[in-house]
Amino acid sequence: MYTGTAVFDLLLPGDSRSLKIKRSYVRPIVAALRRFEVAAAEVGALDLHGRTEIGVATIAAEHAQVSRVLDACERLVAGRPEVEVLGVHRQVHGDDD
Repeated sequence: MYTGTAVFDLLLPGDSRSLKIKRSYVRPIVAALRRFEVAAAEVGALDLHGRTEIGVATIAAEHAQVSRVLDACERLVAGRPEVEVLGVHRQVHGDDD
């Protein structure tokens, strides 16, 4: 069994001056990520305007499957025109760890 996580550090557009507007950018990204059957949520920079961290987690029997799911999540987030990806931190853990 393998578990994988990814945390995306994102820069939001300049008009996200209120938390309500910030959530209007974050909510659709989280919903789109959940289509990959991962747990997804805003996990950092909660009170900062213009920045956010979105985390995803997945579990699978094979390391390759975990990597494929995290790759797909990364492509989805990177393909969103309204945000800029500042960084991604990925980890995969197996039974041996």
